[in-house]
Amino acid sequence: MNGRFQMNHRFLVLVGGLVVPAAVTWLSTRPVAGQARSAGARTSGSSAKAYTAPRTPDGQPDLQGIWTNATYSPLERPKNVTKEFYSREEALDLAKRAAAEEAEQTEPGTVADVHYDFTQFGLDRSQGAMALNLRTSLIVDPPDGRLPPLSAEGQRRAAERAAARKSRGGPHDAVQNEPLGARCILMDRNGPPMLGGAYNNTYQIMQAPGYVMILTEMLHDVRIVPLDGRPHLPPNVRQWTGSYRGHWEGQTLVVETTNLTDKFAFQGSSENMRLTERFTRVAEDTIRYHFTVDDPATWTRPWSAEVPWKKDIGPIFEHACHEGNYGLYNTLAGARAEEKRAAEEAAKKKSPK
Repeated sequence: MNGRFQMNHRFLVLVGGLVVPAAVTWLSTRPVAGQARSAGARTSGSSAKAYTAPRTPDGQPDLQGIWTNATYSPLERPKNVTKEFYSREEALDLAKRAAAEEAEQTEPGTVADVHYDFTQFGLDRSQGAMALNLRTSLIVDPPDGRLPPLSAEGQRRAAERAAARKSRGGPHDAVQNEPLGARCILMDRNGPPMLGGAYNNTYQIMQAPGYVMILTEMLHDVRIVPLDGRPHLPPNVRQWTGSYRGHWEGQTLVVETTNLTDKFAFQGSSENMRLTERFTRVAEDTIRYHFTVDDPATWTRPWSAEVPWKKDIGPIFEHACHEGNYGLYNTLAGARAEEKRAAEEAAKKKSPK
């Protein structure tokens, strides 16, 4: 199956035909991320102080379980929005409209002008556990909810990357031109940082003495985070998801990631990006996921974002996407067929009648 449409059937299988209005009704009864905060607050609420997470047998705060970071909140605050938080009514209305747009994706006037109900194929933002986030953006710092300006080096590298992409031709001209996600190598759910999308927003956290494991449903990547104070990998060793090391600060798991590769760029980042993630269980069914990106080679200042993770009923399903799967062949073959048809039509127009 083409990577664009590889979706799980979590809620189709488990609870049947939930529809968008039902999802919005469910949201309207759930606790709201940011509900009790002032506009200047930078944490996920007063519950972070009141709640004490249970402990594992070896004394770690217990983060274990299956969680989802599904959200309709954008990374950056829309330019026409000037406030940090929506009202509950505004957030519900936005979620309802976003779910409706996500469910019906047609392209009038094209071969895709057919009814295709995406809610039947695992778009679980509108079908499953999702916190109603009142924040107008996931970015909490800078205060304007926007990415900082690119540094001079970041601008230069962005221009070089754009020129390199252009020199390679179109996105479907070669396998190497396809995005990493289409090639089933790395997707944004895997991170770092770990951000949600339309589907497969599910993670399983397991803990053992000296380690925390985070399994991502999409692509089934696993981050095994050591907590024993070992150093990061040598600077010459680069990995898709970097070198991660963790430690506890009170109830918060802090994970620092370095040693990323220049083959992967998060929002245009460099291979020297340093990421600090903070996982805090602020309620029985909620983890506050906060991350800070520090990359002077890309941005003029560090920036931070925050996403609520909600407990999910699970289970983790297979995500049948693997490097070299036949969906990629179909994508390239389809592009060649379109080129052939366009060439034939052009030849007909040139031929004498």
